[in-house]
Amino acid sequence: QVQLVESGGGLVQAGGSLRLSCAASGRIFSSYVMGWFRQLPGKERAFVAAITGSGGRTSYADSMKGRFTISRDNAKNTVYLQMNTLKPEDTARYYCAADRAPYSISPRVNSYEYWGQGTQVTVSS
Repeated sequence: QVQLVESGGGLVQAGGSLRLSCAASGRIFSSYVMGWFRQLPGKERAFVAAITGSGGRTSYADSMKGRFTISRDNAKNTVYLQMNTLKPEDTARYYCAADRAPYSISPRVNSYEYWGQGTQVTVSS
């Protein structure tokens, strides 16, 4: 099974940037679609971005387009989420997730088999 560990969260002022990392282990990393989700206070967990196993295709929630970038380094078994121009409404716990499909991206929480523990991002105004 895949084990995922997120890092890079913290407190940042509005307009600032953070880079989240997700380190994966346990299976062949390149065989999995990797996604980022977030859970806002009092809200359901929601899709942020995802990337295919090869890194050839990405998908973003509309509110993230132009500000967030997902990438992966299969040699390091790591997925990244670069977050720029952060807003207070981005405050949430961010989760890394793995889907065994290497080429089909889904925005649904239940499409992903493995989850990390999450990392908190807090954006102050």
